Amino acid sequence: MALEEHCKSLEKQLGTFKMKVQGNLRDQVSQANFSSVTEFLLLGFSSLGEVQLILFAVFLCLYLIILSGNITIVTVIRLDHSLHIPMYFFLGILSISETCYTFVILPKMLINLLSFLRTISFIHCATQMFFLLGFATTNCLLLGVMGYDRYAAICHPLRYPILMRWQVCGQLAATCAVVGFLFSLIGSLLVFELPFCGPTKINHYFCDISPVIRLACTDTYIIELIIFAGGVLALTVPLTFICISYGFIVRTILRIPSAEGKRKAFSTCASHLTVVIVHYGCASFVYLRPSAKYSSSKDKLVTVTYTIVTPLLNPMVYSLRNKDVQTAIRKMICRGGFYPKTL
Repeated sequence: MALEEHCKSLEKQLGTFKMKVQGNLRDQVSQANFSSVTEFLLLGFSSLGEVQLILFAVFLCLYLIILSGNITIVTVIRLDHSLHIPMYFFLGILSISETCYTFVILPKMLINLLSFLRTISFIHCATQMFFLLGFATTNCLLLGVMGYDRYAAICHPLRYPILMRWQVCGQLAATCAVVGFLFSLIGSLLVFELPFCGPTKINHYFCDISPVIRLACTDTYIIELIIFAGGVLALTVPLTFICISYGFIVRTILRIPSAEGKRKAFSTCASHLTVVIVHYGCASFVYLRPSAKYSSSKDKLVTVTYTIVTPLLNPMVYSLRNKDVQTAIRKMICRGGFYPKTL
């Protein structure tokens, strides 16, 4: 009897072990199926119907203005030797980064506005997110460096040539790019290592973090927390640096005796401050909050501002409000024969 009971106990244990093995195999097969998603569907503005044609025309015009404005800024800075100073060096790098940033998003969005098939491959989606986050983080860091440049120019004018010598400028620009794309690589890997089983509809017009991560077929709390912490770090560190720099700048400007001197000192910072406020305002609304509070309709509107208006604002602010750039543009136009040489 004891032997028979022992045999029955062994059979039960074997049965339990078999069920566990089968369950693990099912989980592994299911995990493989989850990760076998090959493409996503970008819903974009499909709910707007025929209005998409109007949006296509508007966004195309804005995209062409962004390209022409940023290319003009870079060309003018490159050709005019009077603009070969650190402030305009960083402005040129920022313009290149903004142009690349819009190139990652807008062409695909424009194509989707005219297309019924709005699919994007898994690899293309991951690549788009990588470059999107890379250029966005690089822009944030560049704005922080530009704030430090204004601090050095106004608070330490005599030491400015040493503090912002060309070697230092090159190292700062390279550091911004390396750190930006390192953050991007980590974030993209965290998102696309998740299993995806469906649905595959991304309720956005590009592969942004929040709408993509919501499609994962697993608990994403830890990943969201890590990405949120990274977003806070990438946005708040440069912004804190900018605020500290401008605190010293304001204190120095207030010590200038003449009103004209104060106005000139502040005018060199006004363009940078305008871009910083719009850039960080929109980026903070989209990324500095848990994805549980994600709202597709609101985020699309704010992200349009962030991805189109901010890159558009950058060349317009620095060309319309900056007399040095205006003078350089006039020189370039004169050399091109549009105006008489006497001007």
